[in-house]
Amino acid sequence: MLQFRIDEELCIQCGECAEDCPAAVISMDEYPIITNEEGCYRCQHCLAICPTGAVSILGRDPEASTILDGNMPDPARLETLIKGRRSVRRYNKKDLDPGLIDELLDIASHSPTGVNAQAVLFTVVREGAVMKGLREEVMAELTKLNDEGKLPEGLVTQYIGMAVEAWKEAGKDIIFRDAPHLLITSAPQDSPCPVQDTHIALTTFQLMAHAKGVGTVWDGMFMMVLSLLPDLVKRLGIPENHSVGYAMVFGEPAVEYHRTVQRGPASVNIVK
Repeated sequence: MLQFRIDEELCIQCGECAEDCPAAVISMDEYPIITNEEGCYRCQHCLAICPTGAVSILGRDPEASTILDGNMPDPARLETLIKGRRSVRRYNKKDLDPGLIDELLDIASHSPTGVNAQAVLFTVVREGAVMKGLREEVMAELTKLNDEGKLPEGLVTQYIGMAVEAWKEAGKDIIFRDAPHLLITSAPQDSPCPVQDTHIALTTFQLMAHAKGVGTVWDGMFMMVLSLLPDLVKRLGIPENHSVGYAMVFGEPAVEYHRTVQRGPASVNIVK
């Protein structure tokens, strides 16, 4: 049930909810009505666009939403966040507050998805002790493959072989970077655009994490590991019908950056 409700005392009958509905399932009678519940995308555009907070859908209370006017970020500071974000490869070995992790995941769940599928699964290692066990498990499996000469030839072997040697010789972790937490995004293979959705979700998580002083790095090394240890996907609890988008380690940085870098100009192709 959509639980589409109109507070008639607040509704000014402007028709914006009907005009903006991407599924075109709202029409104006005296007040807005839903004409096709099954066709609703559940995007909550109607709740967001109502100027008086008269629209409720899916049991959501408009007063629980944040008013946008006066609460949007300053463009210059947002630019600094984007330009100042760094891939963090040095972490303090202590757990983040679980409440902070949950907050970041909740914010990331607001990321856009194709056809509003909202099907991204966030698989997270919340405890450093669990991360330690996973790290040792992975490195033991990789060391075995390496020692038995079972790593495939090519770039993956080059990088993973280097990681194994660093682990064996100095206990150095260049796959997880000693980070206390790991995040993997996945989505059902039959969703409209699973891989793109998972990347957008991780990007959203990353920007909010850095805004709150949490470091992150896109973990390409761990993605190589998943290609070598396919059973690990099941071990992590990721459903078989999911496409794994990407992985990211995160935690409290043991490094501080002081200024933005200078890139560009952007590579642009102008269509005429």
